[in-house]
Amino acid sequence: MKTNIRVRPDAKGRITLGELAKGISGFDVSLDAAGRIILEPYAEIPAREKWLFSNKMALKKVTKGLEDYTKGHVSKRGSFAQFIEKDVDE
Repeated sequence: MKTNIRVRPDAKGRITLGELAKGISGFDVSLDAAGRIILEPYAEIPAREKWLFSNKMALKKVTKGLEDYTKGHVSKRGSFAQFIEKDVDE
């Protein structure tokens, strides 16, 4: 991706970032001492998933599991259907 592009504000002071903003929920905006505008991208997560990022041990285990899966280090454990509570989301 080209990292040095020029954008121009429209009559209302808006700029379009196009592909640079793909997958981004929003930006934190700040000005540095030289007057440069700094956009720090962030991605939001659903509130129901926030607990995972607040629990370092759980996040480490999930990250390790995803790494193992990516490397093909998985084993089949059969069905877990017997543990489903049928009326949880109903």
